[in-house]
Amino acid sequence: MSDFDSDSLPEGEWDERGELAWNEFDWENYLREQDEVIRRYLSHYERLKGQADRIDEVAHLMGWDEDVWGAEDGSADDALDPVSAEAANAEFEPYTLHKNPVFVATKAIYFLLTRDWLRLASDPDKVSQPTGLAAQAALFRGEQQSTLAIQALDLGDYAMAISLFKRALRELNTVLALLDENAAARHRAVTAFREEALPRLFDLREIWLRVMHECRGELERPIEEDDES
Repeated sequence: MSDFDSDSLPEGEWDERGELAWNEFDWENYLREQDEVIRRYLSHYERLKGQADRIDEVAHLMGWDEDVWGAEDGSADDALDPVSAEAANAEFEPYTLHKNPVFVATKAIYFLLTRDWLRLASDPDKVSQPTGLAAQAALFRGEQQSTLAIQALDLGDYAMAISLFKRALRELNTVLALLDENAAARHRAVTAFREEALPRLFDLREIWLRVMHECRGELERPIEEDDES
């Protein structure tokens, strides 16, 4: 959990990193590397989409801690650690939100949802304009709120993270309501999208709920435990 705290790095660590001055080219290369991480996640996720434990299995294949989403038997430190084993070994490479496993998984799954919905909703014969716009807006708001929640995690504000994840969950419920069985039954294309989208939406919900559980556990920890650690 201490990895989220601004004072968690060893003394002098910030000074050493302060020597590293990146230009636009450096940051562009960095961002491309993070884009590749998302593509790698997508590759694993799509290949394992039929498995019940896919989110944990993909996390394992990505080299993340198995408890990265949160686990009843794991500590809060392990469950909410934003740095993968690969990132921890990257010398002089800065940590940004892009390296947070929850961000990577959320971004990747939303990419699939948004891509497929845009392809479908672009045809007015398959989806009505009001439904197309409403679902797209809910997807956008959900991704925005979840990104803000993950940023709150990195800042160590777990109460705010919970509140923002709740807002993101409400947007997921909006999408689910728009894709109910009655609406899907009226359009064959919506039925096909719904079959693909439901597991992805439930995966997002599962990831967020696990992280929220760990956040609540951290908030409920007696203050003296922090002082003793």
